[in-house]
Amino acid sequence: MTPDTPAPAVPDEGSVYRGLFAAYPDALLLSDPGGHIVLANPAAERLLGYGAGEMAGLSVDALVPDAIRSRHAGYREAYSHSPRARPMGAQMELVARRRDGTEVMVEIALSPLQLDARPYVVASVRGIEAYPRVRQALQRARYSEFVAQMGRLAVDTRDPQQLLQQVPAVAADALQADACVVFLLEASRLEFHVAGGVGLVLGEGLGSRLPNRPDTPPGFVLAQGEAVTVADFRSEQRFSVPASYLVHGLVSAMGVPLVDRGQIIGVLTVRSRQPERFGADERHFLESLSNLLAASLQRSQSEEALAHAQRMESVGQLTGGIAHDFNNLLTIIQGNLQELEDHPSLAGDDAAQPLVAAALRASRRGAELTGKLLAFSRRQQLSPTDIDVGELVDSLADMLRRTLDQRIRIVVNAAPSGLRCVADAGQLESALLNIAINARDAMPEGGTLSFACEPCLGWPAEAVAEPAAAARQDAFIRITITDTGHGMTDAVRDRVFEPFFTTKELGRGTGLGMSTVYGFVKQSHGSIHVKTAVGAGTSVVLYLPRLKGETEPEASAVPVATEGIPGGLAVVLVEDDPEVRQVMRRFLQSLGCQVAEFAHAETALAVLATGQRCDLLLTDIALGVGMRGSELARQVRGKRPHVAVLLMSGYSAELLQAPVGSPAPWELLRKPFERDELARAIVRAVTANPPASLT
Repeated sequence: MTPDTPAPAVPDEGSVYRGLFAAYPDALLLSDPGGHIVLANPAAERLLGYGAGEMAGLSVDALVPDAIRSRHAGYREAYSHSPRARPMGAQMELVARRRDGTEVMVEIALSPLQLDARPYVVASVRGIEAYPRVRQALQRARYSEFVAQMGRLAVDTRDPQQLLQQVPAVAADALQADACVVFLLEASRLEFHVAGGVGLVLGEGLGSRLPNRPDTPPGFVLAQGEAVTVADFRSEQRFSVPASYLVHGLVSAMGVPLVDRGQIIGVLTVRSRQPERFGADERHFLESLSNLLAASLQRSQSEEALAHAQRMESVGQLTGGIAHDFNNLLTIIQGNLQELEDHPSLAGDDAAQPLVAAALRASRRGAELTGKLLAFSRRQQLSPTDIDVGELVDSLADMLRRTLDQRIRIVVNAAPSGLRCVADAGQLESALLNIAINARDAMPEGGTLSFACEPCLGWPAEAVAEPAAAARQDAFIRITITDTGHGMTDAVRDRVFEPFFTTKELGRGTGLGMSTVYGFVKQSHGSIHVKTAVGAGTSVVLYLPRLKGETEPEASAVPVATEGIPGGLAVVLVEDDPEVRQVMRRFLQSLGCQVAEFAHAETALAVLATGQRCDLLLTDIALGVGMRGSELARQVRGKRPHVAVLLMSGYSAELLQAPVGSPAPWELLRKPFERDELARAIVRAVTANPPASLT
């Protein structure tokens, strides 16, 4: 500095301090010993929402949130007794109350100041919500609260429609998005439908559909199998952006898949008018919501399947009871018709005999019907038998022609011979019926359902089989059921045998049909294979063990085996229905048996205890109130081991109630039965356990 250079002007000290106070970027407050604000800089007025000069004279308590205001006077009093420079809020989050009542997160530092021998306090207040890390933490906490809110709703509600309405609203609110939509896949997986949403664009109403293709927004998310972010629709090249998005000013978006047990069932999307609106935190939030929604939809579907199964169980119990009573009626009808058929007065009556024969045929068809009802209610004793597959399929096809959609054409192609297999007839018919119903559902507009039956050696390598059967590769009967429906994708085909898996809409299927078919095939030591393609129909191929040796069908009429029944066989008959008992007595007497009849097991047991002769015990299982016929048989055999036992029932072998590990060895004669069947059953029972009085 040269002597001629003037010295710089020194500003007034007071002006410097006032300028620093006004220019300081953090809020500064000067308060007196009474806790009133003396000075507030412009930064404090901006942070707390006050105008210039409005904070002077204001109590600092006005800046304290209501929740802690009652305690604040104590804190201020404690500081006045030990004033020192120190930060506040080291152990807690601090918030300040703005003039409009809102709150802002802050950091505060206090310093004592002496002016004119009076104590003052300077508070430096810094708003920290603008810090990126704090803003991010607050946003994550906010997202977590919304997820918790949806979790509570998902637990409390059982209505999936309510969730489908609430999830888009919550997502749009949490993300401050302009639109949120839930797309669910149709059962065919060829289309999406809009299941819920807010801020929907033109053509995107609830229930509207769009194709599942990678060039559509939800189809692209599904094809990727993970979250997809769109920074700007105007420059998007990966898929076609609907014009309605741009018309509504939508710019950015994010979509996440809805995943149920490893399979994508839909897409949850959000859209915004702001560019690059969605990042990693938003993706985590959306994925959490999508997981909640998918789990809730899965739970709802499982509960509906369970409720449906329970309804079916109730129907099955009712059906079983009706079939049991009907079998007793048919026993009476058939028994009396056989008596009429053999009655001498009608022997030469050419007009009466055809009428009786027609009535007998009708009663036999009624017995077949009740057998199907019992199989449906799972009260039929099921066991492998020799089956003519061609006859069974022809019979089933006749029934389907009367019951399925008339627009469905049913065709049967069966080899002329060699179609006898070993399987359970009831389960085989049920399995074919399950497949036929699935085929019907795949052809809503009609089509062709064909059955083909032929002998073969083994099955293709991709067929699903029980392991022991796969190693054997014997001769089999191949049954192919083909439809001309919409077919299945590879993903659906791979899960078709999974229990509870179904592509039908809610309430229309339990997902147990094909798993039941698979179980039947495994138990029968066979194999099953599904061939399908989208739009090309489906073929389900069953392989069942072919009958070895003779394949000729059994004779349609078997002579009465009276020659195998010992003369004078003493039969104790126990049957609670008097008319059925009367029919049984006449049958037995016509077979040369001596009959002692009882209505109740207790009465029969008491008489037998007196020494009543008994070579054969013929008893119904369900005898009304009191002892069952199976228990009567056990007690009789316990005291008389040489008594032969033959049980009757309109139900099934489940009523035997044999102890675990010791199944009852007695034959079960299913009602209704004819005299010839009774005679053959008596011969088998007596041969297996010859009575002591006749040996």
